[in-house]
Formats: sequence, C-alpha cells, structure tokens
Amino acid sequence: MNGTGTVGSGVVYLVDDEAVVRDALVFLLGSRGLLVHAFDGGPALLTHLAAVPAPVRGVFLLDVRMEPMSGLRLHEALVAQGIRNPLLFLSGHGDIPMVVEALKKGAFDFLEKPYSDNTLVDRIEQALAVEAASYAQDARSVEREARLASLSEREREVMTRVAAGKLNKVIADDLHIAVRTVEVHRARVFSKLGVRSAAELAGWLAAG
Repeated sequence: MNGTGTVGSGVVYLVDDEAVVRDALVFLLGSRGLLVHAFDGGPALLTHLAAVPAPVRGVFLLDVRMEPMSGLRLHEALVAQGIRNPLLFLSGHGDIPMVVEALKKGAFDFLEKPYSDNTLVDRIEQALAVEAASYAQDARSVEREARLASLSEREREVMTRVAAGKLNKVIADDLHIAVRTVEVHRARVFSKLGVRSAAELAGWLAAG
C-alpha cells in the first residue's frame, strides 16, 4: 500500500494490480488534494479494512480485471461486510456488461478506458460528496436514537402528549400525576432532545 494527499481531504481506496497504472492514479488524485490508499489487489484492501475502525470513510476506485480477485468479486466482498460506500469501476470496453450488473448491485459509476483525468476526478469528487452526505445523515440518526434512548418511560409518555398538542393539565389528568410533575418532565424532554417548544418537538419527531 502507498498513500499521498493531505490530512482532512477526501479518501480514495484505489485497487489496481498494474503498478504503472496504480502509481499514475496515485499521482493524479494526490495532485488534486485527495488522500489515496493504493493496493495491488482485493486481498490487500480487505486486510487493511479489517483494521480500520467503522464506519469506513471515503470511496473506492477499482479496476475490473484483476488477479487473484476481480473488481466485481471485491465489490461483492465489500457489500458482504456491510461496506456500501460509493464505488467506481475502471473498465475496458469488454467489461461493460459485467459492470452494468455491478451498477445494479449498488456501484456508483464506471469509467471506460481510456478516460480523461478531469472526468475521473469529477466523478470521484461527486462520489465523495454523496459519501459525506450519507455519513452526516447516519451520524444524525445515531444522535437522534441516543437522545430518545436517554428519555425515561415517563418522559416518553409526556413527550408524545406534548407533541400531540395537549396542555399540561390534560397530560396530568391522562397520566394521573401533578401538573408540576408534567412541567418538570416536559422541561427534561425539551433539554434532552434539544428543542424549545411543542411545535419544534413535533417537527423533530416527524423528521425521523
């Protein structure tokens, strides 16, 4: 494996069994500010990923025809491991039917050789944008679930009623507790979920 690029830039996992092609791509992508982890085959990439903390960040750029593991087989192995980051194939004309099948299985795109440097970099940057958006969405979902999990059972009961627009007195009657107790639970719900009003709470819950 070799790497280049700057800290904090987009990460590209490059797999190509031809050293000349691999080195040229490392130079090209590194010159555009991308951090490249380059491998000479699928097994080397899989070994590396086994030591990478989840979730894996970045995108994958794979040659289709490689030994001992083709790019298509490597794609399947990544998916089997739950790695669904955007993945692009570099393919020859005769590989197109195979790559079309890979696209159906979730590959982001393929570029037929010969390709222009600008086209390749543009598509990689688009894939990185998709990956970043997906990661941000996943992070928001994790945070949301953590906030909900922090609520007590009683706070959840109050939350659903507040979101439905019920007044504190009505909630108190529903739950057979004091109005002051409802107010305390309501305040805790707002604090834990990071909302400031019943309307904001309802919108926060609906957004999930």
